[in-house]
Amino acid sequence: MDFSSFLTSLGTSFIIFVVLMIVFAFLSSRPGNNVVYYPNRILKGLEPLEGGYKSRNPFTWIKEALTSSERDVVAMSGVDTAVYFVFLGTVLGILVFSGMILLPVLLPVAVTDEGWKSQTTSNGTFSELDKLSMANVKQKSNRLWAFFICCYWVSIVSFILLWRAYKHVAWLRGEALKAPDVKPEQFAIVVRDIPAVAEGQTRKDQVDSYFKTIYPDTFYRSMIVTDHKKADKIWEELEGYKKKLARCEAVFEKSKTDANPEGTRPTNRTGLLGICGSKVDSIEYYNEKINETITKLEAEQKVTLRDKQQNAAIIFFSSRVVAASAAQSLHAQMVDTWSVLAAPEPCQLLWPNLKIKFFQREVRQYVVYFIVALTILFYMIPIAFISAFTTLQNLVKLLPFIKPVVRIKVLRTVLEAYLPQIALIVFLALLPKLLLILSKMEGIPTESHAIRAASGKYFYFTVLNVFIGVTLGGTLFGTLKTLENSPNKLVSLLASSLPGNATFFLTYVALKFFVGYGLELSRLVPLIIFHLKRKYLCKTDAELREAWAPGDLGYGTRVPGDMLIVTIVFCYSVIAPLIVPFGALYFGLGWLILRNQALKVYVPSYESYGRMWPHIHNRILASLILYQVTMLGYFGVQKFYYAPFLIPLPLLSILFGFVCAKKFYPAFERPTLEVAANSMNVPPNMDLVFRAFIPPSLSSEKIDDENFEDARSHV
Repeated sequence: MDFSSFLTSLGTSFIIFVVLMIVFAFLSSRPGNNVVYYPNRILKGLEPLEGGYKSRNPFTWIKEALTSSERDVVAMSGVDTAVYFVFLGTVLGILVFSGMILLPVLLPVAVTDEGWKSQTTSNGTFSELDKLSMANVKQKSNRLWAFFICCYWVSIVSFILLWRAYKHVAWLRGEALKAPDVKPEQFAIVVRDIPAVAEGQTRKDQVDSYFKTIYPDTFYRSMIVTDHKKADKIWEELEGYKKKLARCEAVFEKSKTDANPEGTRPTNRTGLLGICGSKVDSIEYYNEKINETITKLEAEQKVTLRDKQQNAAIIFFSSRVVAASAAQSLHAQMVDTWSVLAAPEPCQLLWPNLKIKFFQREVRQYVVYFIVALTILFYMIPIAFISAFTTLQNLVKLLPFIKPVVRIKVLRTVLEAYLPQIALIVFLALLPKLLLILSKMEGIPTESHAIRAASGKYFYFTVLNVFIGVTLGGTLFGTLKTLENSPNKLVSLLASSLPGNATFFLTYVALKFFVGYGLELSRLVPLIIFHLKRKYLCKTDAELREAWAPGDLGYGTRVPGDMLIVTIVFCYSVIAPLIVPFGALYFGLGWLILRNQALKVYVPSYESYGRMWPHIHNRILASLILYQVTMLGYFGVQKFYYAPFLIPLPLLSILFGFVCAKKFYPAFERPTLEVAANSMNVPPNMDLVFRAFIPPSLSSEKIDDENFEDARSHV
């Protein structure tokens, strides 16, 4: 990509961002769009706009985001969201403090040398942007000392800010868990790998007697985990009939007019997809189906509670200190029996995974890792092809009929600027769901843990396939003839390609923060979908609420996407310092726009109290180590004799990660007793705590009836 194409890409992205900002300012001020732009505030019973519409201008949201405190974020979106902003702020700080030295020192050093005369790419060209990078510095030059020292500077800044961030997140987590409010999960533990029941004993009696012996004063009761898949299916069917009934009643009410005060009762056919079978009155039909399904559900509840008990249970204690102590204690001599973990929020439990035995979980984990490794390897092939063949030169060779289009200068410039990046973004969008399914197959017991696991897999995938894959793919395809003649030049060609690939990644980062965050702020897609649903599909208030339900921030894909940018910017920060302000813009703009979205739009689907942070911290360190190793190799290619003095950097990073894990991680892995010992406002209502963990499909208004007494005794 030449300099004019780069500027075209940057300018176009900026124009798109400005247009999307204007669109947001206009659309968000329309009262009819409040549920799209302010759903979080509406759900919390707050006014969509503070001070009303008249007091606002197009930049009010920026002021509100900048003046909001961490306490505001926790109150509106939870601790996990606040921790995500610690991540954004930390990386932004690293880039700003690094850039304060890298830009004024390295750019003049690079641009005033004449390395371009001896260092050209395989086709004999040298981009104007390469003159601003390390590629313009001659081999063995003393100027390389400036780049060498800056490698240490970036690493030291990262260590200092990461330490401060870890300490702050640990405090944030502790303060949230100390809160005097009653949280059901703080009074419970999850027990897995329960041994087989002795003859003449029930599972309920086995579990109760075991924990009563260990905790005679604070044990409250147990809930045996059951296989309730069939009950879930019936319950979902029942909920579907209730929604259809509400919809039919709403249609019937709207049909009543002055000309037809009786209204027209809706009808439907009972056959396949409602297009065949006998025609019936919809309201009467769905009332009958609801009554039938309720009876069916109650019968299945009794069968499930009696006959489908699993080798797992939830144990409740009347003291959260005892629950915290039990969650981190070894209860049995053998590790594969009576294994325990701290209970998550009830909504997070992955019930089917609780019954999976200890050694099965271990085997599943390694099998999934193997599958993920294969996925990474097989995905690397198409990504390498995408990076190579979506360049305009290669496309013209493969598709000669597009030559007339390419000759149009404006179209050529736009295609060169955007084609590879858009192809890569679309390709990556297909992966996250597969990784989440694989993570759940490991036997992970909670939703947040599965998302963290999928996020880690996605991070390594993006780094290996996008960062390394694009670099290797572009170089190998672009220099194939040279390698045929001189295979021993592979290492030098790969190293010399790094500054050239920085241009691709500069454009990629710019596209992500200008267009990506512009679409995020404007919410055009959710807005269009909501209005289409409201006009053509929604008949009831419940359907309307579902139409504008905002969802959460989506940490499973958002964090790995951000970490890819961290990796790119770190690895190119010294080689091509011009990427640093682009990275700072990405995280600065992200902090600002997502702050607005967290305060007004997104609603968290769960709360893990910052459990994502240790994983984020480790991924940043992995990116830092990759950067340090990359620089070590690049200095070697530049024949800088003092390159081995960079070897301590990755070793220091590993040591830093080890110290952080020993000092901070245990408080994230297990609940601490000093936090649990804080006093509460009111004593917990243990019956409500217990009922919070009952799955919706097993919860019934008749649960206290005599018919259910026997079944409930097993729970």
